[in-house]
Formats: sequence, C-alpha cells, structure tokens
Amino acid sequence: MIIKKDYRYKINRFLAYTLLIFLVFTTLFPLYIMLSTSIKAQGNILPTWKSLIPDKVTLQNYVDVWKSSNFNRYFLNSVIVTISVTILNIILDSIVAFALSRKKFKGANLILMIILGTMMIPPQVLMIPLFILIKRLGMYNTYWALILPFAVQGFGIFLMKQYFDGLPISLDEAAKIDGASDINILFRILMPISRPAIAVLGINTFLTTWNSFLYPLIFTNTDNMRTLPIGIAYFNTLQGVDYVHLMAGSSIATIPVIIVFLAFQKQIISGLVGGAVKE
Repeated sequence: MIIKKDYRYKINRFLAYTLLIFLVFTTLFPLYIMLSTSIKAQGNILPTWKSLIPDKVTLQNYVDVWKSSNFNRYFLNSVIVTISVTILNIILDSIVAFALSRKKFKGANLILMIILGTMMIPPQVLMIPLFILIKRLGMYNTYWALILPFAVQGFGIFLMKQYFDGLPISLDEAAKIDGASDINILFRILMPISRPAIAVLGINTFLTTWNSFLYPLIFTNTDNMRTLPIGIAYFNTLQGVDYVHLMAGSSIATIPVIIVFLAFQKQIISGLVGGAVKE
C-alpha cells in the first residue's frame, strides 16, 4: 500500500514538473524569438527552425532604432507619463480609499458602488467624452492629456480600501491620542504597512500605462508627444514589416517592465505572506 502511494506521488510530481516546464517554455519562447530576431542581420529573419539561432549577431539594430524615428523621445515620453500616472494613482487612490475605509459618512456605500461601476465601463466608451473634454480644456497634445485622465482609477481605490479594512482600527486610535492628523495616519502609519497592496497597485498601473496605445494615439497629434507603443508601431510600413528593428524596439520597451517586476517581486511575495498573519 505504501509502495502504491509512493508510486502515485512520483507520477503526480513528474506530471506537475512536466506541466510547469511546458508553461515556462511557452512563456519564454516568444521572448527568445523577439531577442534573437533583434540581433539578426537584415537578411536572416525567415521564421525557420534553422534561423532560431542567429548566424550573424549584431547590435546595430538597437543603435539604429535608438537614433531613428525619434525613438529616444518616445521612450522619454513613456517614462514621464508612466511614472507620473503611477505616483498619482498610489497617492490619490490611497486618499480616497482611506476616506471610504476609515470615515463613516452618509453615501459612502453609494460612492463605493459608483466607483466599482466605473470598472465595468469599457474604455472605448469613454474615448469620445474624454477627447471632447480634453480639447475644451486646452490639454490636447500635452502631458496633461496623457496623465490627468488616469490619475485616479477604480481598481486602485477598491484594492487599497480592501487592504485598509483589514488593518486594525486601533492603529488610528493610538495615533489620534498622540495628536496625529488624518494625513499623518495615512502617510506615516497605514501606507508604510500597506506596501504589498501599494506594490501590486504600482506594478499594475505601471504596466497598464507603459503598454497603453489607444489613448496616447487619440490624445496626441505630433511626433514629439508620441509614446513608445505608438513609436514601435511605426516600424510597420506600407512596404512591409521591418522585423529586426521592430523586435529591437520591442526589446528596449520590455527592459523597464522586467526591471520593475524584479524590483518589486520580493515585496509582493513577502507582503502576501505577512498579510496572511495580519490581525
């Protein structure tokens, strides 16, 4: 009986590892194709098994991408917009979540339901109203048009509120006895111990904003205000697709995403483990 159980355990473990290896392969293989294509010479890009390993390796494609098509300006715009939107979301979403979680007032549940309702609206529905509003406010083709409409989002408010609800109210009461204001309670007590939720919110906002294509395309009309996803799309020409430079540009655009994920990975994992024993 013990032998049968041990045999089943080994089979289940083998199947589990096989499945995990397959998932890792299917996840990393497209990334490898992107990187290998980005270092190929222009004439060696045919999608065959022999071309999986480049014959001639060159980094000139990255140099060409960075110097051509105003790519460095696209990269700078994406950095400015993404960092601004991420910081504003962390601060403003936390303030709204603090009010809904800690302050008891009439209409709080209604406000929360309205916020949750905004998450159910497809972004395509808001394109025309936002475009008209931005044009009338004189913010079209500026950083304000790419930042302010996304400075507060329902997902972040809901995430931070749920996390604040799980923190003991005794923390607030002890701070008030010491004379702390609501701002001090939020920024000096609650937010430092809410780093797991802040990390999740920051990464989600960063990735969403960094990869955003539709709204930057609509809210800008000059080359100097384009962001990175739009700049990468310019490598698709009427004569065809410039694969090597397209993959080089995509590789450059992927680097900040990987850096941010690796930087916050430990905080997310440790925060989730710490949150499991939170009172």
